Amino acid sequence: EVLQNHVLEAQVFHTEFGTGVAILTGALRFSLATNIDDLKLRRLPEVPGLQKPPPCWAVLTQDRVTVVLLAVGQELFLLDNTSCSVVILSLSQGILPGPSPVLWDVLRSFPCPMGCFQLPHWFPGPFPVPWDVPRSFPCLMGCSQFLSQSHGMFPGPFPVLWECSHVLSQSHGMFPEASQEIFRIASMAPGALLLEAQKEYEKESQKADEYLREIREQRLLPEAVGQCIEAAGYEHEPETQKSLLRAASFGKCFLDKFPPEGFVRMCQDLRVLNAVRDYQIGIPLTFTQYKQLTIEVLLDR
Repeated sequence: EVLQNHVLEAQVFHTEFGTGVAILTGALRFSLATNIDDLKLRRLPEVPGLQKPPPCWAVLTQDRVTVVLLAVGQELFLLDNTSCSVVILSLSQGILPGPSPVLWDVLRSFPCPMGCFQLPHWFPGPFPVPWDVPRSFPCLMGCSQFLSQSHGMFPGPFPVLWECSHVLSQSHGMFPEASQEIFRIASMAPGALLLEAQKEYEKESQKADEYLREIREQRLLPEAVGQCIEAAGYEHEPETQKSLLRAASFGKCFLDKFPPEGFVRMCQDLRVLNAVRDYQIGIPLTFTQYKQLTIEVLLDR
């Protein structure tokens, strides 16, 4: 069949058995092999109503289960070895009930290959999600799909994936509190004053002593150092990171008993983050993601 109808599209995936490949033939039928070194193509069930190649499809695999998720018009289909099941969206709960539930949190105009799954214009707004998600977040950023226990893809309860450090908050916008305090226009926060003091010190300016005295008179120098260390973690530009850490190091010189562990740990974390963000590795983690992911999981990836 493949020789007669040719291959329209293909996707490579990886399993415990090795490298696999899934293909869509000219007859609009999906076939896949879980190990190309022992090539045994397995044809999946026919997709009803499929008249042309789907706008997007993906191979999902976990343990010994491999399935194909695809879109046909406004419908989602899930193909496994024996059946082709329709996935139905429940707007009230933000989940897809039925024999093959999948979670989709999709912004109405999310610009990605999954754009064909954009929510309709009449959708009233962000749907509630029955998981531990802060209620102040008006939306979940991202386009995520997950398969449930019924297909053996995940052994535990439904996970929810969202960009944990760039979810929009109605009250705080997109920036962590420490960064807001330091970089707000005309900020008088202790961290902002310490950053200015360090910059003036490098210029050999008298203003450095004025800024520093103002912080010390209010006994806010430990807080200023802590703000600069914390803000450095949320910056992506190494030069900004260094500037904040230099300010923290400058402030520490005037403290007798400031614990160095937080400063040292932040320097280590930023070295890791800057390394994995390099294009040769290409894992652009935020500091919040990195901490929630843990170093063990990052090493595993």
